Amino acid sequence: MDLDDVLQSVGPHLRSLRVERGATLAQLSKSTGISVSTLSRLESGQRKPTLELLLLLARAHQVQLDELIDVPTTGDPRVHLRPIKRNGQTFIPLSRRPGGVQAFKQIYPPHWPGYEPEQQVHEGYEWLYVLAGRLRLLLGKHDVILRPGEVAEFDTRTPHAFINPDPEPTEVLALFGPQGERMHIRARPAAK
Repeated sequence: MDLDDVLQSVGPHLRSLRVERGATLAQLSKSTGISVSTLSRLESGQRKPTLELLLLLARAHQVQLDELIDVPTTGDPRVHLRPIKRNGQTFIPLSRRPGGVQAFKQIYPPHWPGYEPEQQVHEGYEWLYVLAGRLRLLLGKHDVILRPGEVAEFDTRTPHAFINPDPEPTEVLALFGPQGERMHIRARPAAK
């Protein structure tokens, strides 16, 4: 595939990625700072994408740049781990397919975040498995401590927050998705 073919495929790929995620041009414009008209022209192929625009779109869609431009696969099935640091946490993407359920290893540093966080809500569904350390899960009126080998799942429209109560890092395998596969909950109420 030559450069012109790659560039021609970007527009339709951008449109299908946006539609697959249920986003409007206006929503994507708000999250990227790219005007609606520019996004429309990119998707229709009337404007060639620049690296700056592609980087903003890759971040908004939470995909790697090579996935965004639909580079032909090399046949290597391995996921190349590229840690992402956010709010003191480390997220290691374990899946690379855009949309649907996404797998991550999350590392919460000791005593993270250092205060009692306000519970947040958002669209989606979450499943998590504690690999190492302990994770305090505030979920609505529930306050539970998850230990290694324990699993929790919940609709993320339920107010929730996470805390690492210990002086060692906590490692968690997490699946995020709008319709995440339902798993069994194994958690005990936190000792008061």
